[in-house]
Amino acid sequence: MSIYLKSGTVKPEWTDYNNHMNLAYYIHLFDVSWEIILEQFTMGEDSAKNHGKGTFAVESYTTYDKEVQLGDEVDINLMFFDHDKKRIICKMEMINKQKQYLAATSEILSLYVNLNTRKVIEFEEQKILIMEDFIKLNQKKFNPGNLVFSNKLKK
Repeated sequence: MSIYLKSGTVKPEWTDYNNHMNLAYYIHLFDVSWEIILEQFTMGEDSAKNHGKGTFAVESYTTYDKEVQLGDEVDINLMFFDHDKKRIICKMEMINKQKQYLAATSEILSLYVNLNTRKVIEFEEQKILIMEDFIKLNQKKFNPGNLVFSNKLKK
């Protein structure tokens, strides 16, 4: 099980000479999908622009399980989410919508940052409560498989 975030369609400018989606656009789709969750946690674009706080991805691990081609529609789903005082780990999957196969996964480790000082900071209590509520509500839907970065959380 997983949590639906967003759909996308492979555009001509996203394909390469191998006639499939270039790896940069897999990352692009995962990144724009992740923004949906960051907004729920009040850590997305609004937070960055109006409060000077946001997240920086510091590590990622992506698998390319089966290619997607021009015109293929994909769903991006959240498979896992967790955090500590300063870090977030999420794992997402990309599913070919028509053929229902796993195309790719992406696990991302992000830090919470004061954008004015460019220093890592701790999450405010309100953000922790929002994330904890999200985890409690969705934990049964999480199916992360093997996580690469789980040992990086300091709980």
